[in-house]
Amino acid sequence: MSRRYDNEHGDSENKVYIGGLGDAAVGRHKEFERVFGYYGPLKNVWIAQQPPGFAFVFFEDRRDAEDAARALDGREICGVKAAVELSTARGGERGGGGGGG
Repeated sequence: MSRRYDNEHGDSENKVYIGGLGDAAVGRHKEFERVFGYYGPLKNVWIAQQPPGFAFVFFEDRRDAEDAARALDGREICGVKAAVELSTARGGERGGGGGGG
C-alpha cells in the first residue's frame, strides 16, 4: 500500500484492518461506522470491492484504534467472525500488516 493511499484515506498510524468478511461487508459503511465509532471518532471507512473480503477503518486517535482492535478481534461484524488488527507493517508483511497494509 502506498503512502498516497494513506494520505487520501487517513493516517496509517491509526488504521485498523478487518479481514475475513467475504461479500458481507460490501455497502455496509454505516455498520462499520456504528461498530468502530463506539471506540472513538473515525476519519474514514474503506471497504474493498474487488476483491471483497476486507476493510480498513481510520481513527483520529491511535489509542482508539488500539482499543477497537483489541476488543473486536474475533467478534461478529457484518454477520461474520472477523479478524481485526492494527495495520502497521509495510511491504505485504502479515502480523499487523493487515493483508497489504
